Amino acid sequence: MHPPIRFLYFDLGNVLLRFCHDRMCRQMAAASGVDESVVRRLVLSQVALHDHETGRLNPVTFHDYFCRESGCTVEFDALRTAAADIFTINEGIVPLVTSLAAAGHRLGVLSNTNEVHWGWVTDGRFAPLLPGPFEHAVLSFEEGAMKPDPRIYEAAARRAGVPSREIFFTDDREENVAAARAAGLDAVLFQDVAQLADVLRGRGVRWSS
Repeated sequence: MHPPIRFLYFDLGNVLLRFCHDRMCRQMAAASGVDESVVRRLVLSQVALHDHETGRLNPVTFHDYFCRESGCTVEFDALRTAAADIFTINEGIVPLVTSLAAAGHRLGVLSNTNEVHWGWVTDGRFAPLLPGPFEHAVLSFEEGAMKPDPRIYEAAARRAGVPSREIFFTDDREENVAAARAAGLDAVLFQDVAQLADVLRGRGVRWSS
């Protein structure tokens, strides 16, 4: 028997929005004149990704890092757009999220992301989903910790203001789900919207279709 769900967190990438790192690397290569393989190494290496998504690199210092390491002189806004314009909305989840909010459920976003990407997806281009009905956004670049680090789940529980066992979370990566469960959250691997809706109904979450 599951405890009542009093707060629901959604992952951003490949749950609320789809994204493509290959597209990002192609666009950054085109904007900068740097070979795509070099872009991929500079942007997607474990160290670079961790530093960017835990806030150690902000937009300005990331631009400086990219130009220094690649030897290019690409303009800040051109690089920012190339890096950020990689998202498409998951149309299927919009009715579920808006219906949950209309039914009075408290919702949040719990995501590994960076300042550039978060600014891009919340500037209105993905309305009504984002920033939309989400009461809290717990973001790795603001918290200084990335999933599956336990600290980000602890931050999510503090922000929600309810016991961890009464928080539901869905993510498309099994390691993040497992870590959320270890932190006491009721976490489920996201497969598709129909599966998520079935899981929520099984937890006693109700909304009008």
